[in-house]
Amino acid sequence: MKNATVGQSLLPVRALRRGLAGLLLALAAPLAPGVAAAATAATCAPSAWSRWDDFKQHFVQADGRVLDASTPRRHSSSEGQSYGMFFALVANDRDTFDRMWRWTVNNLAGSDISQRLPAWFWGLRDDGTWGVIDTNSASDADLWFVYALLEAARVWNQPAYANDARTLLTLIEKSEVAEFTGFGTMLLPGPQGFTQPNQWRANPSYLPMPVLRRLEKASPQGPWGRIADNTLRLVQQSSPLGYAPDWVAYNVDKDGVGSFGPDPDKGSVGSYDAIRTYLWAGITPPSDPLAKPMLQALGGLAKSTAQDGVPPEKVDVRTGRTSGRGPFGFSAALLPYLQASGQKNLIESQLGRVRFAWNLSLAPTQVAQRQPPYYDYVLSMFSTAWLDGRYRFRQTGQIQLEWEKSCPHAVTR
Repeated sequence: MKNATVGQSLLPVRALRRGLAGLLLALAAPLAPGVAAAATAATCAPSAWSRWDDFKQHFVQADGRVLDASTPRRHSSSEGQSYGMFFALVANDRDTFDRMWRWTVNNLAGSDISQRLPAWFWGLRDDGTWGVIDTNSASDADLWFVYALLEAARVWNQPAYANDARTLLTLIEKSEVAEFTGFGTMLLPGPQGFTQPNQWRANPSYLPMPVLRRLEKASPQGPWGRIADNTLRLVQQSSPLGYAPDWVAYNVDKDGVGSFGPDPDKGSVGSYDAIRTYLWAGITPPSDPLAKPMLQALGGLAKSTAQDGVPPEKVDVRTGRTSGRGPFGFSAALLPYLQASGQKNLIESQLGRVRFAWNLSLAPTQVAQRQPPYYDYVLSMFSTAWLDGRYRFRQTGQIQLEWEKSCPHAVTR
């Protein structure tokens, strides 16, 4: 664009005065609620959270991709994208939230979430190109996407996010929900590969109670209230000794009687998936009628931790036999459970372990050799942010955010 000449750029004095007067009147006039929220939002900076800053530095690329460099495929997952969006919400980081969501839509959902749930696995393919490696979706990530979008739409007054959330929720209810004969409505781990005649597979760690409550509020005629009730029953029936399994199978015998048993592929182990089940139980608000019985159903891991000093890496949920030492993320995931169940004597030792190992993983000498451990990092983010009061959940599943107190644009209803 060419520069304007001096004569073209100057306004007549009277017109200039009228323009200034109009501007002053406009500034003095009260703003409409939506406009006021947007204006205030521009001045409400992300909250100070060093762990989030480190997460962005080590895991989030400029385009919004959450990178896990621990595998040869240097992959990204729908889980990582959805967790990252939740953390961005907790941090009041709208720009990063939006970049993560746009990358997810464009790369995991083929730019069309009305037709496709996000693929769960993306990375370096065998032919050297980058893209989707497994098109199946993961329902836990899908639920967290919906949750983060619904709450971002509410607290940031961004209706477009709510529209995206409702679009995803329709697809989830259509393709990832099933009726287990003799048991009831349950969430499948994904649309494909988890049902056979008289057998259904489930993953207890895919079912955070606060997320289910939020979806129930968003879709009151949907299956989410039933799924919440059945989640407690699933945990109670598949965790006879208080240990959550990674995966579980629900089988119906020739007489039509159904029961939970070992997963046909994963067996009866509780380990890297199951550790989240204790985390979700711990962050469920005590006002939820299912919170207390869920805590009571999952007492095994805390007992093992008290006995051995750290959570075990693996446990056979049928025999109670444990093995290995869980990484520091396991100790982190257990912290809200210990807090919620009143076991404060264990919190100090486990929190000390988390802080030491977490800081060590971020030391320059360590980072120079490898990316910090993704899974330990996100488990620690969830748990310590909750312990620090950065977020809590209402009984409806809606989030309570620490930064809302100092950001008047937040829509809390």
